[in-house]
Amino acid sequence: MQVADAEGRFEPRRPLDLRRTLNPLGYGPWARREEGAVWLASRTPAGAATLHIARHNGSIDLRAWGPGADWAVIHAPTLCGEEDDDSGFNPAHPLVARLHRETRGLRMPRTQAVFEALVPTVIGQQVTTEEAHESYRHIVNALGEPAPGPARLKLPPAPQVYARTPYWAFHRFGVERRRADVIIRAARSVKRLEETVKMDLASAYRRLLAFPGVGPWTAAKVAMVALGDADAVPVGDYHLPHSIGLVFDGTARSTDERMLELLEPYRGHRGRVIRLIVEAGIAAPRFGPRKPLRNIAGM
Repeated sequence: MQVADAEGRFEPRRPLDLRRTLNPLGYGPWARREEGAVWLASRTPAGAATLHIARHNGSIDLRAWGPGADWAVIHAPTLCGEEDDDSGFNPAHPLVARLHRETRGLRMPRTQAVFEALVPTVIGQQVTTEEAHESYRHIVNALGEPAPGPARLKLPPAPQVYARTPYWAFHRFGVERRRADVIIRAARSVKRLEETVKMDLASAYRRLLAFPGVGPWTAAKVAMVALGDADAVPVGDYHLPHSIGLVFDGTARSTDERMLELLEPYRGHRGRVIRLIVEAGIAAPRFGPRKPLRNIAGM
């Protein structure tokens, strides 16, 4: 294998399940899972990097390639949730308590890559998960560039690429003008977006919500991944209130208002409760015809 540009190792202070912890980053041309390991291509503040994170006995071994290799290795523990503190999380609900007990290695990641988290989140606005994943996968394949290192990954497109791409060019990826414009505007103000990494969470949310087209759902999804917010609640999600209602009320249908009431006792860890439920695959039954995938290429 190609010699790495940087290497490191850290000992997790608490149990760490790499797969579950990094699941919110998604998998595709930019990321790949292996047995006990994850490959991730990203644009760090120091430049492009490919990071290989692998469990070795009780340690986590790190190898990285590219101009951002040192940065990626230094910040890998943060990425893997080492800063995540669940010491005050003692769920009273029997099912939530059991999920927490059985998935002790689930951490809240903190990528510190706000724009990279924003793009797929905006693409996921008001469309199915499958449609959003396919759109983003095609965008990375078409507009991204080969990542450094031996993994044959693609880097997510640079903000400059999005900034100079006209909105109509996104149609071939199944993204209409409204979502394309949100991405293009954010790319043109990427410095202000990335500044949220250094802010307290309240200030970071205010900054995120100030961007046109970024509402509470988008801001919470971004903060959960890029900023490590263990209290993030994506209000406005089509399915999430029903899943929360199923767990706590035993009902197949619920509302955002009721979801917030049910999660209030867990304030500070509401996003953690959501992650536990989502990772367990718990979802309310769906009624009616499934929403079809859209094809807007000819629009």
